[in-house]
Amino acid sequence: MKVKNMISDNGNKVPNQFIINGIHKGQEGNYFQSYNYVCAFIPSSGASVIIDEKWNTGKLNRSKTTGKYRNKFLNETKKETQQKINSGVYILTNLN
Repeated sequence: MKVKNMISDNGNKVPNQFIINGIHKGQEGNYFQSYNYVCAFIPSSGASVIIDEKWNTGKLNRSKTTGKYRNKFLNETKKETQQKINSGVYILTNLN
């Protein structure tokens, strides 16, 4: 397992925002973790992206930093993420 901080637009390491190379249900890929919360998993195989089922609730929904770096990790806006969840492109599950 390899952990690295996400990088800001200015090239600095961002505290508490991590990309973790690991395995989810037998698939290798990258997790995005904000503080102690795993938000998303992108499999290396190109299979469906997995988003934590509570991605848009509670403190995480109100955290600008978590949202900013989740969007950067997924390379899309929050609205695009919601559309992909609604259409079944992304899978919701408990990652925590």
